[in-house]
Order: sequence, then structure tokens, then C-alpha cells
Amino acid sequence: MVAVSRAHAAAEAACDIEATMATLDDDPTYELQPAGLVLRGRDFARSYYEHFFANCLPHITGYALRSEWIADGGVLQEYTLHVNTDGTNVRHDIIGILVFGSDGTLAGERIYAGDDLIQFMFGPFLDKAVRA
Repeated sequence: MVAVSRAHAAAEAACDIEATMATLDDDPTYELQPAGLVLRGRDFARSYYEHFFANCLPHITGYALRSEWIADGGVLQEYTLHVNTDGTNVRHDIIGILVFGSDGTLAGERIYAGDDLIQFMFGPFLDKAVRA
């Protein structure tokens, strides 16, 4: 699970859509917490990562993995991100719980972050999200 989690993070950092998608199962689910919103499916995931690579990554000026925990069925990763969208670097903290399917690929993520970071990362998709 750790190897897949780190391969997923490396593919994201490299803006490699195919490598990122290769880490996901057939129907990944993304839970945005504490808002209680859910987005799911490979079509959503591909659209999201295309958006993320084009519109979010260029504004991320730095990031660091602060902590990582391994548990049955998942890996929890705590990151600090620095984002610059208006000339000012802003620190954001985010926790992602990566959950796995029976085939060892990512079945999705539970993402815990502030509203500003969720809006920055998922804004164009939030109107398509459903309540958990």
C-alpha cells in the first residue's frame, strides 16, 4: 500500500495522467471532509486530475509530507502545501486517507482540508458532488 501511495503521489507531482490513473481502481471514490461531499468514478478522476495538473499544480510552490501512517486497508498521509494564487504564499494543511480495493489499487481518498483548499482543488466539480 505504501508503494502504491507513493507512486500515486509521484505521478501527481510529475503531472503524469496515465501513471496517476494506473494507481486507481475501476470506480474510485473521493470524499471531501468535513464538508461531507462525494465524487466518484474514473471519468471524474480523469477530469479532476487534468484540472489539477493544469490549474492547481502551477500554483503550488512547495509541499512536504509531514507524517504517514499505515493501517488495515489504507494509508494516511499528512501534507503541508504552500499555494500562491495572488502573489502571496499561503500554507494549507491536508490529510488524505488513501483507501485500497481488493486488487491493491487505490479505491479512492478521504480528504480532510479547509474550505479554501477544497475550493482551490475541486472548485469546478463541487456542484457535481453528492452528500455522503
